[in-house]
Amino acid sequence: LVVVLKDQQVAVKMKILILCTGNSCRSQMAEALIKFQHPKFNVFSAGTKPTTQVHPLAIKVMDELGLDISNYKPKNVCLFSEKAFDYVITVCSDAQENCPVFTGNVQNKMHIGFNDPDAFVGNETETLNEFRKIRDQINSKFSTFFKNNS
Repeated sequence: LVVVLKDQQVAVKMKILILCTGNSCRSQMAEALIKFQHPKFNVFSAGTKPTTQVHPLAIKVMDELGLDISNYKPKNVCLFSEKAFDYVITVCSDAQENCPVFTGNVQNKMHIGFNDPDAFVGNETETLNEFRKIRDQINSKFSTFFKNNS
């Protein structure tokens, strides 16, 4: 989006909200990946029932990519209800009807679903690999999204 002010072009950053239930894993990883790969966007994440902290394994697998999300905090979607967004994207694995709903000012609502790595049952190595798998899926699907929507 470009705004012209008195013969001057000013780029306006597109605003994106990544929405999930707990805002502890998938939405936090998506926020960090998008911010890193697409700095021209203002990206936020939130949950309808946010947990108290970002999942330690989400922090660990993002650190493997050199992305530090250890200071990220789960946020309630209510903090964003008065803000306008170009995109609100739900990332929960359930059908779109079961995902959280954002009722604020939004131009485009989308669903790009991923399994919840926190719900995975396995030993420590298997669980860590599940977090890596979901991280990589998020990276891949959002890369495709931005190729098709930029």
